[in-house]
Amino acid sequence: MKKEPCFLLEYELQWFAKDGDGGEKTEPATSKKLNDARNNGQVAKSQELNHAVGLIALFVMLKVFISSVGERLLNGFLLYNKIPDVINESIGGLSVITIHTIIKNVMGTILLILAPFFIIGFSLSVAINVWQVKWKITTKPMMPKFSKISPLSGFKRIFSKDSLFELLKSIVKIILIIYVAYSSVKDHQNELLLLYDIPLFQVILLVGSIVIDTGLKIALLYLVIGIADYFYQKHKFNEDMKMTKQEVKDEFKNTEGNPEIKGRQRSRMREASQRRMMQSLPSADVVITNPTHYAVAIKYDANQNAAPVVVAKGEDFLAHKIREAAKEHHIEIVENKPLARMLYANVDVGQEVPPELYQAVAEVLAFVYSLRENR
Repeated sequence: MKKEPCFLLEYELQWFAKDGDGGEKTEPATSKKLNDARNNGQVAKSQELNHAVGLIALFVMLKVFISSVGERLLNGFLLYNKIPDVINESIGGLSVITIHTIIKNVMGTILLILAPFFIIGFSLSVAINVWQVKWKITTKPMMPKFSKISPLSGFKRIFSKDSLFELLKSIVKIILIIYVAYSSVKDHQNELLLLYDIPLFQVILLVGSIVIDTGLKIALLYLVIGIADYFYQKHKFNEDMKMTKQEVKDEFKNTEGNPEIKGRQRSRMREASQRRMMQSLPSADVVITNPTHYAVAIKYDANQNAAPVVVAKGEDFLAHKIREAAKEHHIEIVENKPLARMLYANVDVGQEVPPELYQAVAEVLAFVYSLRENR
């Protein structure tokens, strides 16, 4: 029976993992990654919400100041109608002083009308941005990047999922705005038929009222869209910032250091501490034991310390080494289970015995000193 040829293909399983090396992005972003993104200008922010608040502020101010704005516009209109008469009546015709006066009056009228809108609009724009992303200024988004001018990157952005979503959102916004504007103007169609029969000032007030009512409806609709877009942008930002398990491990290594290396460092420090402890053990007066699980070496020198000092302590294997060293240096070993546990749990090496243990330690030391005298 003839065998069919067999071909073996080598492949990397990592090619089939989602989102590149490390697998799927399932872990929430760490605080370091969020801070780095913030420093790079990557934040969850909705421009729709900014525009909505600006529109509402604009039309609310127009509604409040419509009468004064209309009056100033009418006065300005009447003033500009007199400009030809002013030029004809001026001595020597049109002069620099006459031009300066006309421009000054025009600019003054425009500034008086627009200044409140600019000030309040700018303040609200800053406030809504600070509310969304807090206050932190960065210039990194303004730095030139090759990806921004690359045709390939631009082509990818045009046909990306985000671009298609923004296009769909814009189409929906336009349809809703046209519908709201049409409905609002249709409700005032009878009033619009009276425009030719009423004075100019009333025409300004009527048209302004219709425009403001329509604008407020559109702005409120825009606000709903902006709030929805804000929550969507936050959700999208959190999803984009997610990390793979490998990325979290790598970041931890970079920021906190390799856990294996830190473990070896701690082990070396612990060994050095134990060596120093065992070197000071020969100066101890007594070793209090459990008798097998704990061992605590006590030293008392009235000229140096006000109370006895723990010079060494250990558990299990280290306790065994302390007992062996005590036998080697002829240090008394006293079994006292409660006292050994209390000293081991509450007093560090190099610290004095706390006052509540003075009595128990003094009794042990007195017993040791009496043994020395008898010998």
